Amino acid sequence: MLKEFKEFIMTGNVVEFAVAVIMAGAIGGVVKGFVDNIVMPVVGHFSGGMDFAELKVVLSEAIVNAEGVVTTPENAIMWGSWVNTIVNLIIVGFVMFLIVKAYNKTKKPAEEPAPAGPSQEDLLAEIRDLLKK
Repeated sequence: MLKEFKEFIMTGNVVEFAVAVIMAGAIGGVVKGFVDNIVMPVVGHFSGGMDFAELKVVLSEAIVNAEGVVTTPENAIMWGSWVNTIVNLIIVGFVMFLIVKAYNKTKKPAEEPAPAGPSQEDLLAEIRDLLKK
């Protein structure tokens, strides 16, 4: 039973799937860092120096007491952070597309079946036609 389980676990598809899940997580982290630290600052620079991660619509302001301690936190829709997430999604999707496309190029093309020769009826018809001449 254990041997059968090991064979099932170690089949190529299961191992490839595990590697794909791990790589997707790693690629997601790299892309998030790339978007947050490189792409969005450039976009922010060309859009007037704004930081998209800080863009929000405040629904209710934070309430601060006399000592300066926040008693009720601010309630806001962080739409700039959502824009960053959408950019992450687009980049991850594009990178995964390129990886799958490159992987598919490395696979051997399926061998085409040998062209089928003429059927017996076709051969007999040819012989008949030749004999008529």
